Amino acid sequence: MTDVDRSEQADGTQRAHGPRQGSGTHEGGTQQEGGTQQEVGTQQEGGGAPAAALRTLPVPDLSLVVLVGATGSGKSTFAARHFKPTEVLSSDFCRGLVSDDENDQSASGDAFDVLHFIAGKRLAAGRLTVVDATNVQSEARAQLVRLAREHDVLPVAIVLDVPEQVCAERNAARADRAGLPRRVIQRHQRELRRSLRHLEREGFRKVHVLRGQEEVAAARVVTERRFNDLRHLTGPFDIIGDIHGCRSELETLLGRLGYGLVRDALGRSVDAVHPEGRTAVFVGDLVDRGPDSPGVLRLVMGMVGAGHALCVPGNHENKLGRYLKGRKVQATHGLAETIEQLDKEDEAFRAEVGAFIQGLVSHYVLDGGGLVVCHAGLPEKYHGRTSGRVRSFALYGDTTGETDEFGLPVRYPWAEDYRGRAAVVYGHTPTPRAGWLNNTICLDTGCVFGGAMTALRWPERELVDVPAERVWYEPTKPLATEAPGGADGRPLDLNDVAGRRIVETRHMGRLAVREENAAAALEVMSRFAIDPRLLPYLPPTMAPCATSTEEVGGEGVEGGYLEHPAEAFAGYRADGVREVVCEEKHMGSRAVVLVCRDETAAAERFGVPKGVSGALYTRTGRPFFDDPETTERILRRVRACVEEAGLWAELETDWLLLDAELMPWSLKATGLLRKQYAAVGAASGAAFPGVLGALEAAAARGVEVAPLLGRQRDRAADAAAFTAAYRRYCWRVGPGAADASGAGQAADAAARAGLGELDGVRLAPFQILAVQGRSLAGLPHTEQLALIDRVIAAEGAVASRDAGPAGGGAVDRPGLLATTRRIVVDTEDEASVAAGIRWWLELTGAGGEGMVVKPLQALVRRGDGRLVQPGVKCRGREYLRIIYGPEYTRSENLRRLRVRHLGHKRSLALREYALGLEALDRLAEGEPLWRVHEAVFGVLALESEPVDPRL
Repeated sequence: MTDVDRSEQADGTQRAHGPRQGSGTHEGGTQQEGGTQQEVGTQQEGGGAPAAALRTLPVPDLSLVVLVGATGSGKSTFAARHFKPTEVLSSDFCRGLVSDDENDQSASGDAFDVLHFIAGKRLAAGRLTVVDATNVQSEARAQLVRLAREHDVLPVAIVLDVPEQVCAERNAARADRAGLPRRVIQRHQRELRRSLRHLEREGFRKVHVLRGQEEVAAARVVTERRFNDLRHLTGPFDIIGDIHGCRSELETLLGRLGYGLVRDALGRSVDAVHPEGRTAVFVGDLVDRGPDSPGVLRLVMGMVGAGHALCVPGNHENKLGRYLKGRKVQATHGLAETIEQLDKEDEAFRAEVGAFIQGLVSHYVLDGGGLVVCHAGLPEKYHGRTSGRVRSFALYGDTTGETDEFGLPVRYPWAEDYRGRAAVVYGHTPTPRAGWLNNTICLDTGCVFGGAMTALRWPERELVDVPAERVWYEPTKPLATEAPGGADGRPLDLNDVAGRRIVETRHMGRLAVREENAAAALEVMSRFAIDPRLLPYLPPTMAPCATSTEEVGGEGVEGGYLEHPAEAFAGYRADGVREVVCEEKHMGSRAVVLVCRDETAAAERFGVPKGVSGALYTRTGRPFFDDPETTERILRRVRACVEEAGLWAELETDWLLLDAELMPWSLKATGLLRKQYAAVGAASGAAFPGVLGALEAAAARGVEVAPLLGRQRDRAADAAAFTAAYRRYCWRVGPGAADASGAGQAADAAARAGLGELDGVRLAPFQILAVQGRSLAGLPHTEQLALIDRVIAAEGAVASRDAGPAGGGAVDRPGLLATTRRIVVDTEDEASVAAGIRWWLELTGAGGEGMVVKPLQALVRRGDGRLVQPGVKCRGREYLRIIYGPEYTRSENLRRLRVRHLGHKRSLALREYALGLEALDRLAEGEPLWRVHEAVFGVLALESEPVDPRL
């Protein structure tokens, strides 16, 4: 046996890679999903052909192209001329990969394993793939057809039928094929002849036969866009759910959406046009069960024909189409009504309906790939694919093989597992109301059963519906179940967060989360965090301003500043930021407040159980209070103040997400205070009096201990300053706290104000992060604080109302909400900068923690396009004593501390900021929880990166 004999035997005896799956039926009337096309030259059987004209060979842009031809027919040359080098997989090259010799026929088995593996990976990734091998044996082609079916792409055959003499001459010109026996070429030619008439039956959906050198040379391969690939259409769209013959409701819904109906001479609706050029998209099931299926068809066909709409088929159209073709079908599930209605129409209309249904494509990929519309839903692996299996899923969905108590198939909840980037909009399964689940939404709200007809405006993600005029068809079972997935479907999955992750953000591109950081975040999230449905955002860490070299003036004062406003203002000025706002840094813990208008709003938007109206959690996602009622008490006060300020209506929202500080610091950090700070204070309080007493006694006896005594007195003063510093952040809360802290009236006044156990607790909101339908992170900070001021100002009226007549009107005491003081500074105005520094000195001199300096305009970028730090903290000299230790201000210590490396901290702050913005955008846009949590989890994971915790 010659080398080529062994090669071709190996071609035909490769083992199958995986089971043969779902050939099914294909799209009728389409080039890609329709019947087979066999294209031949000017003469099909022998005898030669006249000089060939230019031949165009259409090839779908996602397909498996199989070159078929005898050795020497020019397949490799043809592939190199018409396809990218990366698109072509050569059996000879793969043989060389595994054996270092392209002619080593003993390696053919491994070579084709490699070829099929690479081809499978390319097809899975949506890449056009060309197989360059002889492929003259049906067994070899069968494996490739099976591979195409496994990946739901179309197999295309391009046959190079070149005369035997030409093949022999070409082989003779190759050193590695010079001794090839003529009988090998003759055998290939015989096998090729036997194959030609059977290629379409083998499963090839396009067959191009090129006869002779002239036709091969004149051929031109042209890639065609798949009919389901409409990514170039960006909308805006109005996607309309199942209609089922309810023409009147459809007309009403189109009117609500802004379309103007066009009627014919008989007054029938034959088109609808939107003045802003929007396009309607119908998810199928236009017919059956309802009162006027022909009227619906006439309107939809007119819109599609005029270019004002797109339509995908539903399972009811599929069945009607088979009936109109004369196929035997059961006239059930409303088909009998449609047949009766169509019998009243003329034959031309029925023929038009049949042709319309025949031309419908299983699904559409729209808006740059961000939107998929189909009838019954579609997993991501099927998006843009073309096969009978894809069409079947798009029409009918998938079932578990079980039936429910009504005798209907139990649908497989594919939407629970969906994690695709594209939003999938579908119908098919009636549900009481439309709702998003994992970036999918079912628009079939059972109009024909007395429910409603629903449309989704895209990209606005706004739902518009109209109620049914009556129950047109009694449902087999009540509309009490959700579409696939349901409201109780699994929202999150370990695979969403485990391992190394790459998160795409709009403001900073692709951000990486390391595997070890993800593991640490998973530990926190799974053991300590609140209900993930109520955790849509985590605030970023904040970088400090550049290290200061400023010294403290005044006699007897040692050391200087580690942080000073001058560096903050200079840093923003260097970034091109002229106006900044300086906000008081409160003496508390960072808190995120999610407050809903009521429990119903919380249940509808966040899927939480009854009795929950929001959340209050730390910057690592932990609840502030173990007692849910305490959280609800705070939320009730905030909710009432928002209502009193009129923000629910003004912002057109049923929920608010607030960034805030919760005080006192001791409310969250009691353990830290006792074990770390109070222990230092207690030790110094116990040690220094004795030490100082002994030294003073020694000095009284004339012992020379003055230098040592002076140092110890300074250390005692530093320790006392340290104790005083952390005590400012601690005060009692609960009944009697007001008297204990000296702030306001007695606890009974607090109870009358509706605070009760929360007396002494203060919440200082400083930013509204997001509301229903939009993120407010880009709102200038002065506008943010103005909205917050209105909420805080409303608390007096709320407290008076809560106190009632027994309270004697308004309660003259601090309420729950605290104002954030601020000042705006022009970084290019020396006087303004000086005023900002004075304000900071007064703030910290009175015991305040410091301030946060932010660009007045949010989401600021530098000249090179990079994000500017959203805020830097500038902490007071005495507050930093808590962070760096009692004696940090001593010159020798401060000299070492001023050598601090801020680069990593600043990078971390920006990355977390970008992830937080992404979470807010996804939340506001109504994206599924797993998509929001991808960004939220990224923030928590980055918190595990090693960085100096004092920064």
